[in-house]
Amino acid sequence: MALMNGSGPHESLKGEKDARQNGHEEADPGEDGNDQEVIVIQDTGFTVKICAPAIEPFSLQVSPQEMVQEIHQVLMDREDTCHRTCFSLQLDGNVLDNFAELKTIEGLQEGSLLKVVEEPYTVREARIHVRHIRDLLKSLDPSDAFNGVDCNSLSFLSVFTEGDLGDSGKRKKKGTEMEQIDCTPPEHILPGSKERPLCALQPQNRDWKPLQCLKVLTMSGWNPPPGNRKMHGDLMYLYVITVEDRHVSITASTRGFYLNQSTAYTFNPKPANPSFLSHSLVELLNQISPTFKKNFSALQKKRVQRHPFERIATPFQVYSWTAPQAEHAMDCVRAEDAYTSRLGYEEHIPGQTRDWNEELQTTRELPRKNLPERLLRERAIFKVHSDFTAAATRGAMAVIDGNVMAINPSEETKMQMFIWNNIFFSLGFDVRDHYKDFGGDVAAYVAPTNDLNGVRTYNAVDVEGLYTLGTVVVDYRGYRVTAQSIIPGILEREQEQSVIYGSIDFGKTVVSHPKYLELLEKTSRPLKIQKHKVLNDKNEEVELCSSVECKGIIGNDGRHYILDLLRTFPPDLNFLPVEGEEMPEECKKMGFPKQHRHKLCCLRQELVDAFVEHRYLLFMKLAALQLMQQKANKQESSSALENGASPENGTADSEKAESEDGKIDDNVTGLDQVKELAETIASDDGAVDPKSREVIRNACKAVGSISDTSFDIRFNPDIFSPGVRFPESSKEEVQDQKQLLKDAAAFLLSCQIPGLVKDCLDHTVLPMDGATLAEAMHQRGINMRYLGKVINFITKTPGRAQLDHIYKIGISELITRSAKHIFKTYLQGVELSGLSAAISHFLNCFLSSFPNPIAHLPADELVSKKKNKKRKNRNLGNADNTAWASMTPQELWKNICSEAKNYFDFSLECENADQAVEVYNLQKITLLREISLKTGVQILLKEYNFDNRHKPTFTEEDILNIFPVVKHVNPKASDAFHFFQSGQAKVQQGFLKEGCELINEALNLFNNVYGAMHVEICACLRLLARLNYIMGDYSEALSNQQKAVLMSERVLGIEHPNTIQEYMHLALYCFANSQLSTALNLLYRARYLMLLVFGEDHPEMALLDNNIGLVLHGVMEYDLSLRFLENALAISSKYHGSKSLKVALSHHLVARVYESKAEFRSALQHEKEGYTIYKNQLGEHHEKTKESSEYLKYLTQQAVALQRTMNEIYKNGSNANIMPLKFTAPSMASVLEQLNIINGILFIPLSQKDLENLKAEVQRRQQLQESMKGGEQLDPEDKAVEEKEAEPRMPSAAIPLTQRTPQWEHDSHSLELPGSGDGVK
Repeated sequence: MALMNGSGPHESLKGEKDARQNGHEEADPGEDGNDQEVIVIQDTGFTVKICAPAIEPFSLQVSPQEMVQEIHQVLMDREDTCHRTCFSLQLDGNVLDNFAELKTIEGLQEGSLLKVVEEPYTVREARIHVRHIRDLLKSLDPSDAFNGVDCNSLSFLSVFTEGDLGDSGKRKKKGTEMEQIDCTPPEHILPGSKERPLCALQPQNRDWKPLQCLKVLTMSGWNPPPGNRKMHGDLMYLYVITVEDRHVSITASTRGFYLNQSTAYTFNPKPANPSFLSHSLVELLNQISPTFKKNFSALQKKRVQRHPFERIATPFQVYSWTAPQAEHAMDCVRAEDAYTSRLGYEEHIPGQTRDWNEELQTTRELPRKNLPERLLRERAIFKVHSDFTAAATRGAMAVIDGNVMAINPSEETKMQMFIWNNIFFSLGFDVRDHYKDFGGDVAAYVAPTNDLNGVRTYNAVDVEGLYTLGTVVVDYRGYRVTAQSIIPGILEREQEQSVIYGSIDFGKTVVSHPKYLELLEKTSRPLKIQKHKVLNDKNEEVELCSSVECKGIIGNDGRHYILDLLRTFPPDLNFLPVEGEEMPEECKKMGFPKQHRHKLCCLRQELVDAFVEHRYLLFMKLAALQLMQQKANKQESSSALENGASPENGTADSEKAESEDGKIDDNVTGLDQVKELAETIASDDGAVDPKSREVIRNACKAVGSISDTSFDIRFNPDIFSPGVRFPESSKEEVQDQKQLLKDAAAFLLSCQIPGLVKDCLDHTVLPMDGATLAEAMHQRGINMRYLGKVINFITKTPGRAQLDHIYKIGISELITRSAKHIFKTYLQGVELSGLSAAISHFLNCFLSSFPNPIAHLPADELVSKKKNKKRKNRNLGNADNTAWASMTPQELWKNICSEAKNYFDFSLECENADQAVEVYNLQKITLLREISLKTGVQILLKEYNFDNRHKPTFTEEDILNIFPVVKHVNPKASDAFHFFQSGQAKVQQGFLKEGCELINEALNLFNNVYGAMHVEICACLRLLARLNYIMGDYSEALSNQQKAVLMSERVLGIEHPNTIQEYMHLALYCFANSQLSTALNLLYRARYLMLLVFGEDHPEMALLDNNIGLVLHGVMEYDLSLRFLENALAISSKYHGSKSLKVALSHHLVARVYESKAEFRSALQHEKEGYTIYKNQLGEHHEKTKESSEYLKYLTQQAVALQRTMNEIYKNGSNANIMPLKFTAPSMASVLEQLNIINGILFIPLSQKDLENLKAEVQRRQQLQESMKGGEQLDPEDKAVEEKEAEPRMPSAAIPLTQRTPQWEHDSHSLELPGSGDGVK
């Protein structure tokens, strides 16, 4: 609660009313809850007074929707009350129910006094108390984040800002005094530096050397209390060693904590003298240890000062691939966890495990008629999902580490299945030849991720009454584990009896069920799945609306579940050669179809959508063309026919409305006329005008639509499935479907891959590492198995040099993915005791220049005296457990090359790491990062020498941990997202203030659903900061952007490309707030991260170096500034072409620094280059060209003046009469102006006259709107009309808010407006 943006959740709903009127929210049909909804929304917060023992009463802002429990949480977090956990809140002597909402409590109002009353402990409460105290003691210790525990993750921003940036910052006043700024970056950050140190990635934070409060706090060996002591109220015993080295035993009793007389070896539960009975453990320790008292309060002060975003848990665990050496400290809570809850019990749920399936399904059934209900539902769904993901991950690790008993222990290891904590686990091996026809183990390995994609899709469509299983796929130690929630009753019966829809043997026996058909029918339009008939083994026709192996099972709870959704999407024919089928020309040219390792290759949902979109445009064009021809022919005869409407009108209209629904978001601009025509077609479409019907029918046939009265494309996912047979009657339909699939496969090759490469050339897509490249491919529906083709396409592209960065990322992704495939099978042969040795050996073979690394077998340390020959091998692998040790670098690289050829169809030209680095210009540190992230390996933070030929790079001590790599469903906040999009749309139309309000609204709703930490909230904060900045509110921009950086570090990772971008934005806002040294620190950090993640040669580096150069110019570090600016100039020339406007701007920036250094000749040279580019690109009369020419004149005058002075000195020696020359340091304002230009931010000054015109225009529109309120919908253009105030509307073309959209933003909804960043309006 304390963490909401705005003042608590109550604010979050008030925008719904306005949004509805603006037509942003599509109100659900039959939604009549509106009036009451608005009332709920208007609830405002109020203040209560809290009176706790031993401190002054204080007031607290609360909101009516909160539960009493949330006040508890706040008190447990506050510095002065954080040591209390076991208390009740009382109003006038009545205890408040923890789970009651505040608005339901009688008599609770503004100014009420709530008393905190200490309650007696129970064993559970005592445990919670000790756990909480331990958390407070460890609150600044990052070990949980390094160990990837409890959703903790790292953030380093505060190291670079030296604390908080806002008004509370310690260094508020320092900003403007130049003298104290030391601007020299560390050597490795300078342009051209070759070293890439790793230690700087995780700088040591001063706060981490925590103040020691206690030496030891642990459970005593005397637990549990014997019977008679239990009857005296003893709950448990603790053992403490204070910093002063005093050893004490403590009893936790129902009345609180006191010292007893036990020692390590004798049990004496009698109270010591004095016993210091205290209700809180902290109060007790304060009395017996002065150091504890001093340090604990200092620690809490520090804890409360940290930004909340540094300490809130993230929704899903983020793992770090490096960590410093940590001392392993004694920790009672961790120790207890390891023995109890981590093997099957959830933490605080008394004595029972959670019924995950019931929780997941019940949250889906919550009502969703109006906004408050939807928020509640989405919040519940999100919370259960993130809990389930965490539990499934822990369970999967326990399964592989051998901590869970199998449910079929007598079978061989690969076939075992497990149940833990009400979750079912199975391994990704082909059990009982289930996938024999599909590629055996390889198919069994990809099936779970395909199935997960299916689950994700059906969840997103969200049809009432259709249920999917909670599904998480975990890759850990070389094994793939699928975790699923359990359908009630499925374990009691055989699968054959339960399946009432679909097939359990890939299409031999098939059954169907009317209820399932009805439910799946609802999903068929959004998922583009065609209803079709197949034959079963008795040659009967069975109707399905999904692929055959999608099974329907009715659970004992009466719900309709679907599972095995691994072929929700149509097959990818490029990787599925079929006897006797010809592929289209485009495919054959590129060497398709190609045999793949398995037959489960599907097209991605994004591809299906893009393909249908493409076909829709084609359909419109065809129809329009034919219609134009007809119009020309029938001009005369049309008037007579217009009145005869027909009954068919209705159906055609509704079909049209549906088909237009989600299909035409993008690239519609040129086709507006066509759309009107298509609407005319749909309405003319009756018995009246057979010609128009003919037009539609022809267009439908041409694009492969399944209906001939409207556009409707769907796929049959069973085509080309081995073992599926179709009835004779649908022969023609099957033929059409085959053609459609071939067209889709060709579309991927002929449109999507070239489209991706073109976007990379235009820099609208700017991947910086493997993950962001994969994301860019996936957004266009290109699977990773096409990576080789994408790289080949790049090599053949004319602007090849401008795609260098993409080529490099592609190659390193190809190498690390191939290495990952090999690593997976390599690890399966390693037993637990050999893990660190095996992983370090693999990394040595992969990256080290040392020619023959030798693996250390784990047998060195512990050799058993008795050699036991008969030890049964219970390892999941089947090889002997030392086969891994014989791998050599030559062999590994040979395997990598053949893997790249077989899987990606790309020929690598290297035989070892050094050659790869040389041929493809890669960095070993980048390869290390990529392989570690992909495999979950965590290595020690230290400097690695990769190029030493005399000793291997890694030792087994360098491998700290191996983490799981987890794939799961990401539930979305739909309402918040609509607000967010409407806000973006407003901003793009130039209504900044209204856009800002909508985005604030979205932020509140996001917070409501996701809690405080989430990728989408991060995007929201970034846009908000940008708007604050453009509207001139610099300090607000700084505060929002600081949150965005912290969140990006915590949720995406400290060196994720998105984080690098956020750092750059933050530096700009710091500069605007005159915090110059901070701005430089942030830019240097961003540059370091970019060097590590990719290297120097990247278009984004040009922008970064321009920023650094400008700031250095501003603080008069001219030589340093030139190094960065000239590097930026070189990179810009390479990636944008030497004639581009970006390069002209770059020349100008360099010229300005030379001017400041009084080196006019160099300045003139650069400005001339810039001038030439402007003249050629924009013409003589463009303002940019004129500005440049003015500046040239000025430079020439300065140069001449300088020359005169020099001549004067030569002639007259010391008594020369010297004119003072003007050497000016640039003003901060001029530097900021240039910074805004290169970062693509333009402020548009509006003259008084413009303002008058705008106001008149807005008023005109408002009147128009008033007159239309009579009931019809507004015209699309009028939706943008301001309601609340006539705000100056900016010419929309003139606001490029940013240089471009980073591609790891939302799926395909980009966040920022396309701006050029070259300063040309």
